[in-house]
Amino acid sequence: MKKVRTGITRGSGNVFLDLGFPPHEAAVLLLRCEIAEALRKWIDCEGLTQAQAAKRLGVVQPRISEIARNKVDKLSLDYLVGLCAKAGVSITVKLAA
Repeated sequence: MKKVRTGITRGSGNVFLDLGFPPHEAAVLLLRCEIAEALRKWIDCEGLTQAQAAKRLGVVQPRISEIARNKVDKLSLDYLVGLCAKAGVSITVKLAA
């Protein structure tokens, strides 16, 4: 039996970049995921159902479902940031040159 050598490749810190997305697209997708995660945590901490969260944020429940299922490709950064503002979830952007 022939041994198969496997290697370990260190990740970049951005799974989308590691999956082969172009750098600009990978950065946006990662940011969307991070903001969606903050909104999911807010919903959990508030003990809200999707319907209750939708009502408090002034959106329809299917939008909250997309956040819950991390369907970030359907949600813009502007939209997610706006929801965070309505929820009182602060966002900090750190820029690096």
